[in-house]
Amino acid sequence: MKRVYAREEVCMACTLCEVHCLVQHSRSRDLVKAFKRERPRPLKRLRVEERGPLSFAFQCRHCPEPDCVYACVTGALTKGEDGVVLVQEDKCIGCWTCIMACPYGSIERDLAQGVASKCDLCPGEEIPACVKNCPNDALVFAEEGELAWLSTTT
Repeated sequence: MKRVYAREEVCMACTLCEVHCLVQHSRSRDLVKAFKRERPRPLKRLRVEERGPLSFAFQCRHCPEPDCVYACVTGALTKGEDGVVLVQEDKCIGCWTCIMACPYGSIERDLAQGVASKCDLCPGEEIPACVKNCPNDALVFAEEGELAWLSTTT
């Protein structure tokens, strides 16, 4: 299964991945409208972590054995045959058990909607918006076995 991987050595913490994620998950898919006019404002599904000179984008790992899915009391979190872990918002009751169960802290609370929110790898898109719009190629959408070249490429 393809996943998003961060190359922290080239991430410059510009947060454009966050911006494009928010726009991708907005109703309008328009940058200005998503930020200025849509209420509630859509949530980004990843965050940029910054610790001194180190920075990288962080989002759901779509774990092979996802603790969040096992912890979900309503079955709102599911893992598809393609390996993608998704939130079915119509089933989510906002109990946040999935947030407590996730060992990576990659699930957020959408307080406006009362549901859990997490990376969904932009369904319907060939490449997730965060990866497609990273100006420094600090995010890579690849199979785990394809990662050997990451350490030699800058």
